[in-house]
Amino acid sequence: MEEEVVSRHFIEQIIDKDLAEGEYKKIVTRFPPEPNGYLHIGHAKSILLNYGLAQEYGGAFHLRFDDTNPTKEKTEFVESITRDVEWLGADYDNTVYFASDYFEQMYEAAVKLIQKGKAYVCDLTADEIREYRGTLTEPGKNSPYRDRSIEENLKLFEGMKNGEFPDGSKVLRAKIDMSAPNMNMRDPVIYRVAHMTHHNTGDQWCIYPMYDFAHPIEDAIEGVTHSICTLEFEDHRPLYDWVVRELEYEHPPKQIEFAKLYLKNVVTGKRYIKQLVEEGIVDGWDDPRLVSLSALRRRGFTPESIKLFLNLTGVSKAQSTCDYAMLEYCIREDLKLKAHRMMAVLDPIRLIIDNYPEDQVEYMEIENNQENPDLGSRKVPFSRELYIEREDFMEEPPKKYFRLFPGNEVRLKGAYFVTCVDYKKDADGRITEIHCTYDPETRSGSGFEGRKVKGTIHWVDAGTCVDAEVRLYENIVKDDEPVRNEDGSWNLNPNSLTVRKNCKLEQSFQGAKPGEAFQFMRHGYFCVDTKDTTGEHTVFNRIVSLKSSYKPSEQKEMR
Repeated sequence: MEEEVVSRHFIEQIIDKDLAEGEYKKIVTRFPPEPNGYLHIGHAKSILLNYGLAQEYGGAFHLRFDDTNPTKEKTEFVESITRDVEWLGADYDNTVYFASDYFEQMYEAAVKLIQKGKAYVCDLTADEIREYRGTLTEPGKNSPYRDRSIEENLKLFEGMKNGEFPDGSKVLRAKIDMSAPNMNMRDPVIYRVAHMTHHNTGDQWCIYPMYDFAHPIEDAIEGVTHSICTLEFEDHRPLYDWVVRELEYEHPPKQIEFAKLYLKNVVTGKRYIKQLVEEGIVDGWDDPRLVSLSALRRRGFTPESIKLFLNLTGVSKAQSTCDYAMLEYCIREDLKLKAHRMMAVLDPIRLIIDNYPEDQVEYMEIENNQENPDLGSRKVPFSRELYIEREDFMEEPPKKYFRLFPGNEVRLKGAYFVTCVDYKKDADGRITEIHCTYDPETRSGSGFEGRKVKGTIHWVDAGTCVDAEVRLYENIVKDDEPVRNEDGSWNLNPNSLTVRKNCKLEQSFQGAKPGEAFQFMRHGYFCVDTKDTTGEHTVFNRIVSLKSSYKPSEQKEMR
């Protein structure tokens, strides 16, 4: 029998080669977010890819905050990112790294470049630097300050550090090549003056390194071997390599780029999510209509479903777009054998069984999950007065409608056959209650085979039911249309949130904990909201409906 060949993605192949050639002895990867917002589903790919590679090769995984820009960074974001990484199960060995912890070493690295004649202080304004930079087809021109002496540059740079110059008056630039085809190599700015309070270092510094300079240094200090990032940094790799080469690190890290994860018709970018939050369109970064990791967690998605989703999308250099339906498929796959299948009525109408004893309560045994017998069964109270879904009754049904209507008989899930004999309406013509009779011989599990019925409907006991608010979510933007209209306005789906206030749930829901997930029979998967649920008021979020249009193709693996 032939052994199954496991294909290895291109990053694994690079690491395999590096290890075989003795370039590195131990693999170290990292996830380096800037704490300027909440993480989204795209970041999960980077987290799990970097962590998975560290696991695969018996290496180490670092969580590091790239906090070199105090204008946008907050402790709130540091805390939320840490929660998200832990929720996904990426073990960073209880050590959190901060780029700002290396500010002194970065300063010394900049001084070293000046001493080597590889950096200079420039007085051009930001606009002038852009003007001097040239275009994709025309080379740039040298700054008039490019040939300052090493001594002058050292003195000026120290002055920048000591707060002698106002914001924007001077920058430190790498001295590379103003005619380089890659624009990033045309004497990029590596330090700027910014008199701002930093969330970690306070007022200790008034100069801050630029990301392209700081990032390779951070990787080198921490012994990162493979700096894995998304494709937009591909053009920055020559600068990354230049920094680690000029600073003469003994074992320089290697940058590798992979394709970002894009979801169709979904708002993912931090900037866009921030706008939705600030404009009050959503109730925060964790609004269940978003795909931030905190929002997905609140909605009821599990780490396992996220991992399955990312396995299906795979790792490649080619940009691609996934349908949100794939993510929905993954949460269904994860919950279908885990979640208890219970009865909940979202649009209730009272059903009265006229010939059932008024004082009687029976307990019906109902399986918790038909596909997983290991989850056992539960006892559900049944009495004369119940609630059913309003859509499960029609006065004048169309053909092939097998639920309840005058004269028709259906099975109540796990209980008896009932036949509709009457119904009542209010002054507006709205049906207020349905009257039925039941056949005592037809109890589920009794072995009754006297006749069959075509319809089975779920129900909730009126005397013992749990009241709840249920929120039905859809995509926040309209399907198959751009996120933004041509005039810049949002292309919002008006049905992205439907709130049902008077829902009736079976008694077994008592004591349901925030975050706990269930299947509501015939409705979908729901979880207890972690934000708005209180001891007196339970809120359920719809995670996903039961219907799926997505069919998985061959599964790819992302370790």
